[in-house]
Amino acid sequence: MKTIRTGIACMAFLLLVSFFSNAFASQDTVWVALNYPESGPYVAQGLDQWRASEMARVEINAAGGILGQEVQFRIYDSKSNVAATKKNVTDAIDRGGVKMVFGGSSSAVAIAAGKICQDRKVPFFATLSYSTSTTGEEAHRYSFRECYNAWMAAKALGYYLRKNFSGKKYFYITADYTWGWTTEASLRKITGTEDKGAHPSVRTPFPSNDFTSALQRAQRAKPDVLALVLFGQEMANAVRKADAMGMKQKMQIVVPNLTLGMAERGTPKSMEGVIGALPWTWRVPYKNNYEKGIAFVEKFVKRYNRYPSTSGASAYTILYEYKAAVERAGTFDSAEVVKALEGHEYQVLKDRQMWRDFDHQSIQTVYTVRCKPAAEVLKNKFHLDYFEIIGSISGDAAARTRAEWNAVRKAAGKPTFLEAWAE
Repeated sequence: MKTIRTGIACMAFLLLVSFFSNAFASQDTVWVALNYPESGPYVAQGLDQWRASEMARVEINAAGGILGQEVQFRIYDSKSNVAATKKNVTDAIDRGGVKMVFGGSSSAVAIAAGKICQDRKVPFFATLSYSTSTTGEEAHRYSFRECYNAWMAAKALGYYLRKNFSGKKYFYITADYTWGWTTEASLRKITGTEDKGAHPSVRTPFPSNDFTSALQRAQRAKPDVLALVLFGQEMANAVRKADAMGMKQKMQIVVPNLTLGMAERGTPKSMEGVIGALPWTWRVPYKNNYEKGIAFVEKFVKRYNRYPSTSGASAYTILYEYKAAVERAGTFDSAEVVKALEGHEYQVLKDRQMWRDFDHQSIQTVYTVRCKPAAEVLKNKFHLDYFEIIGSISGDAAARTRAEWNAVRKAAGKPTFLEAWAE
């Protein structure tokens, strides 16, 4: 009997120790949710988000964490699917106790995540979400976008196209969801190709694997410029098919939003000569001697034996920017962290950027690039030196003005300000 009582007492003691140990651990840990495409059509962009954010997490913890707390991730596979994302983000906040959510690739996913975070007053950062709606019609007090948007890409690309293809015929092949719609609309406006009779288009289901029919329609239309408003694996499939059909010799192929993963999947031969826009490439730090950017690239190469992409750079930057905002605020309180971000200038992997106060868009330099000849790409040890920078535009010149943003909000029946601080 005495032995039983002793055993019970020991068990009670161990449970008590476990309880206080867990309580202590939770007090010394800040949980952050990464909702990224571990599977699905944007898996290449997702993998780089995880790789780079894990690098940043390890570095931050080695330097003392955030306000002395160790950063830990709750990892979710978005599958580039809105329903999965709603479930993931709800679980991360309600059950996982996260203080911040980040990730993306599909703009529909980013918008869905942002709405849940807004409802629960938890900061959300879009890593790769190019639809203008994310920080336009769907802008929220608790949502931020670190990458550029479709309008900014169209501005940079449009300057080049107007100079070199003025008066030429365009044909658009567009993914049928929010990013595709707003990207096509932006590029049409900037290039003066809004007349859909003169510059036709076809929308393709998302996701889709076969672009033969759409490309055949484009081929029959005989455009001078073929705009592939497609992303991830879909763009890669389409550009390879276009190359196989001999279309590259007859028209200039344009991809409004490019990433390294997309170019890699497109293959050096098929991507040769394709023109696009992006907010960052691993060549940018070397071209402009940005020390932090160079260190990031070289550490990424050492760890993963390849170069990082735009999506990785954005994820890495977000984690550091969240840390910096919390430390400026002196608290993890979401409202105070948001205040610390608004209007703040920062420089991490490229030149100076700014979290614009009225829409939470990161204002930054945008680059126009042309894919290098296949032989040059293949000379690189990783076969990943795809992009020649052929132009750039400042963030202020690329982004919508306040008046333009106001007009978009009014047209959508939304207020021309984000929610007030009466919380």
